Amino acid sequence: MRIIALVNQKGGVGKTTSTINIGAALAKAGKRVLLVDLDPQGNLTVSLGIMAHELEATLYEVLTGAFTAAQATIKKNYDVIPADIRLSGAELELSSQPGREMILKEALQPIQANYDYILIDCPPSLGLITLNGLTAAQEIFIPLQAEFLALNGMAQLLKTIGAVQKRLNPQLDISGIITTLYDSRKNLNKEVLEKIQQYFPDKAFKTLIRDNVALAEAPSFGKDIFEYRADSNGAEDYKRLSKEIIIQETEVKQ
Repeated sequence: MRIIALVNQKGGVGKTTSTINIGAALAKAGKRVLLVDLDPQGNLTVSLGIMAHELEATLYEVLTGAFTAAQATIKKNYDVIPADIRLSGAELELSSQPGREMILKEALQPIQANYDYILIDCPPSLGLITLNGLTAAQEIFIPLQAEFLALNGMAQLLKTIGAVQKRLNPQLDISGIITTLYDSRKNLNKEVLEKIQQYFPDKAFKTLIRDNVALAEAPSFGKDIFEYRADSNGAEDYKRLSKEIIIQETEVKQ
C-alpha cells in the first residue's frame, strides 16, 4: 500500500491533472485507488464533477472530527475524498491542536488497508494543510512543468520536505519527478528537461506528459482523461506513467 503526496508550491504545473489521471490509470490497471483533495480550491473535486457544496461530509469535516474518512468517501471507479473552500478554515482551526501535523495521517489510518494507492493532491502552498499531506504520505511525486520558472522555488520545497523528514516523517521519500506540459517542438522545454534529468537523475520518470488539449478540456466535463478521450496523447502518457509507477514496486522488492 502506497500513500503518495503530489506537491509543488507553484500553481499550474499539472499537479491536480496528474493526481486524477495517475489514479484513473492505476484503477484501470486493477489497483484500488483513493484520491484525497487536500486543496481548499477543490480543483480535483470540481474536475471530477463532484459538487462538494452539496455534500454533508468533505475533507474539512474529516480533519475537524465531525465525520470519518470512510463517511466522506465518494465511490467511483476510484474513490475520492472531496474538498471545497470550507477546507481553508481548517488551517486556523487546527493550528492550536496538539499533533496538528498528524491529523490527516490519523484520519486515513482506519481505511488505508482498503487501497493499493492513496494519492493526495496538496495545495500550492507550504502551510499546515500541506504539512498534513507530507506527514501522512510515504512518498512524494513532484510535477514540474518543462519551463524555466518551474525550477524556481524548488530549493524552498526541498527544504520543507527535508524538515518534515527530520521532524515528522523520517520515512518520507521523493520517489518521482513528473515532467508535465512538455512540447518537443520548443527548445526551452528540451533544455529544462535536461536540467530536470541532471538534477534528479534517479527520480525523474522517463514518461513525459505532453502538452495536450484533451487534458485541459476533461475537467470541464467532470471526467478523467480516460473517460473523456481515451485515444488522446494525454491518456497514452498517463497510462505509460502508471506502468512506471507500478514497476517501482518491483524494483524495491528486488
